Amino acid sequence: MNKFFQIVSHAFLIIFAAEIVFAFFLLLGDVYSLLIALATNFQPGGFQLSGRSNYWVDFAFVMFCLTIALFAYGITQGKYAYRVIKHTLYFDDLPASFDGFTLTQISDVHSGSFTNPKAVQKGIDMINAQKSDLFVFTGDLVNNASSEIVPYIGHFSQIKAPFGQFSVLGNHDYGDYIKWPSEIDKIKNLNQLKAYHKELGFKLLLDEHIELHKNGEKIILAGIENWGIGFGERGDLNKALQNTNVNDFKILLSHDPSHWDAQVKNYPSKIQLSLAGHTHGMQFGIEAFGIKWSPIKYRYKHWAGIKTENGRYLNVNRGFGFLGFSGRIGIWPEITVIELKRK
Repeated sequence: MNKFFQIVSHAFLIIFAAEIVFAFFLLLGDVYSLLIALATNFQPGGFQLSGRSNYWVDFAFVMFCLTIALFAYGITQGKYAYRVIKHTLYFDDLPASFDGFTLTQISDVHSGSFTNPKAVQKGIDMINAQKSDLFVFTGDLVNNASSEIVPYIGHFSQIKAPFGQFSVLGNHDYGDYIKWPSEIDKIKNLNQLKAYHKELGFKLLLDEHIELHKNGEKIILAGIENWGIGFGERGDLNKALQNTNVNDFKILLSHDPSHWDAQVKNYPSKIQLSLAGHTHGMQFGIEAFGIKWSPIKYRYKHWAGIKTENGRYLNVNRGFGFLGFSGRIGIWPEITVIELKRK
């Protein structure tokens, strides 16, 4: 979207959300006043309902202002308020040499949305500060065009890990959401994006796997092209795991978490850990005081954090960047660090 449309649409969204909050608290006050009237003023001849309380009007207005302030924070600061979230996962079949092995995951960079290179650099520094053994990126490097990553190649190429940096493609990386002059131009864009992954130092895994070796033992790191219900089922899991052993310890990079439910969690050859992104946690919600909620939960069964089922783990990263709404409220940009431990 162009700058004018972005400003107008965001202003409308903020005011609309604030008005809903204002109306909610006014309604709450009216219901409260009605209940009080029913409890205290009921007489055989009827009851008197007093006018709307100024207290509730004032309170609703305060909440209106707080909502605007919250959106303003999300747009100016929240979208770059990177958080490091750490998990320790235990496995019966983890090779002993990989006990304590760490990996850092980010997802959904959406570089075409960035406007603050200095803030992005802060996130890069946080990634490198984790000093993980392995770095993985689980798709959506750009919004649409490969050129969007060019201003940030110098930033993301700083990411280094002893066992390497690996990546997969997300649904936005294929350029499906804009009109191209021709199909050839669309293909060229995708090929250029793949070249930029290499320039970043990221090894793209396109329905393939590699082996990570340590002290004579190995684990499998596999990656597939985007496979998501409603977002293109391109990836081929069978091809990605071809020539692997059923007893191998496997980590899978797959952008869309719906793939885990559809294929991965019951795949005959056990995939111990899957890493995904895609949802962004809808960039809006609450994760505090034991509450974990976002509107995205009504679209995705697993939309953020760790899920375990059938002896297998899935982690859904909340995303490093942002898309559409130029901000984040309550669901902050995430850098995931996972430590693998042997039971």
